[in-house]
Order: sequence, then C-alpha cells, then structure tokens
Amino acid sequence: MSTGRKDRVGGRRESVRLLIPLMVLSTVMLSSGVARAESDLPLFDGHVHYNREAWDGLTAEEAIATLDRAGVVRALVSSTPDEGTLRLWEQAPDRIVPELRPYRSQSDMGTWTKDPSVLAYVTERLQRGIYRGIGEFHLSGEEVNDPVPRGFVKLASRRGILLHCHCDEEAIRDLASMEKGVRVLWAHAGMNSSPQTVKKLLDAQPNLWVELSMRYDVSPGGVLDPAWRDLFLKHPDRFLVGTDTWINSQWEGMPEILEAYRKWLRQLPPAVAEKIARGNGNRIFSAQTGP
Repeated sequence: MSTGRKDRVGGRRESVRLLIPLMVLSTVMLSSGVARAESDLPLFDGHVHYNREAWDGLTAEEAIATLDRAGVVRALVSSTPDEGTLRLWEQAPDRIVPELRPYRSQSDMGTWTKDPSVLAYVTERLQRGIYRGIGEFHLSGEEVNDPVPRGFVKLASRRGILLHCHCDEEAIRDLASMEKGVRVLWAHAGMNSSPQTVKKLLDAQPNLWVELSMRYDVSPGGVLDPAWRDLFLKHPDRFLVGTDTWINSQWEGMPEILEAYRKWLRQLPPAVAEKIARGNGNRIFSAQTGP
C-alpha cells in the first residue's frame, strides 16, 4: 500500500474513532426523549386529561412519549371517561398520579351536582384505592352546597385525598372551608382571578393549592408579571404548573406550553422555581393513600 493510501485509510479510521462517541451520545439523548428538557427543569404537570377524543390519534404509549418530550416527570391525570386515566396509569404507574373525574361522559358536566348516581359512581370507584383526588370538576358558588359536592368533600376528607376544582372564587372559598381536613387544588387559579384575590384566599386557607394552567397573564410576552412574582415568593409551596390537555391540540402543543412555563420559572430564585416546577406536586402526592 502506498504512503498516500495509508494516510487516507488512517485518516478515515481516526474520523470513525472520533465519531463513535458522538453517535453514542446522540443515541442516548434520543432514547431519553427529553434529555435536555429534563436536565434543565423537569416538571410535575398538575392538569392532564386523556379523554376519549384523544384515543384514536394518540395511543397511551404515545401520550407517555409526549410527556417525555415535554420533560414531564410526573403528571396528575383525570379523564372522561375514567378509562383514559387508567390507560396512562397502567403504562407508567410510577409517573401517573390518577385522580377520579366524576364525569362518566360529557353529558354529566351540566347535571352532576344534583345527580345521586354520580356520587354513587365516585364512591364505588374510589374503592380501588389508586386515586389521589376527585376532579377535575366544574363548580359555581351557586352549586357548592348541592348534595354531590358536599358528598365529595366528605369522601375526600375521610380518605385523605384532594379535590381538584375548576370554580369561581365563591365556590373555592366555601369548598375549602366546608370540612376540616379537606384539601383543595384550584384549577387555573380561578381562570381570571387576580393575583391579589389569589393571595387573599391562600392567606385565609392553608389547605388550598393553586395550579396555573391556561393562566397566560402570569408572564405576558414571556416576562413574569411583578404581582404574580411577589405572590410566588410569598407562597412558594402552594403552586403547580399544568397544561390542561382538554383538547387534542393541547397534547400536540405540550412541549411548547411547558417550555413557556420554564421561561418564567427561570426568572424566579432557583429554589422557588424548583418548588413550583415539580417539588410541590411531588410533596402533595408523595405517599399513596389506602382504600
């Protein structure tokens, strides 16, 4: 073999030798799915649904892969019907925190507060002992004293599980004070409640937590709002983030939605950001409750 040919062969071998570690690194990153996102700021998603409408276009395996890509290490999941939650939980029981949504179908949404069959359904399903909460359910201040919501409060208090309520300020105040020991997670921070109102409720109700799905006013233009920042610094242990995958487009946009959270979380002190990102969710749902 000529000297020139030897040099070319040797050069190719050296290139391959240098390329192999890069290939291995790329494979590891691809297999993890979210290597960059997880190492940056892993999240506990406090508001996920896997409803029937999503099943045909997104298998349970694909839904878990979406959580991977978005850097979600654990997720609080409820679904209509409940089978959706169970599908995800069976795929990843160490990562899916199941809560029981009271809607057997969408038709229950407008009538559930006065329907005794809904309370019977929830009572029976809770016997499985896997659910960490009841919700997400929709409730107004006019309905909070209806028979079924009051029954949910008694069930949650007795079983040590949480109520996850999409409701107005009147309902959340009454729900959180209805019975000693009940714990409540307020979906969407009331959807349009001001940080000042949220602060008053948190100050008054030590058993209340708040998740921030759909609250784009927290960081208009990607910049953390000063009033929300002050509230996060005052109550760093009381907030969770969430996507609310109520429609399929929310699943499709989950990585981008959660990256927007990371953008404003990075504007907080690291210890506060870590609590809101995942620490609070992990603490609230740390120990499995019994039947």
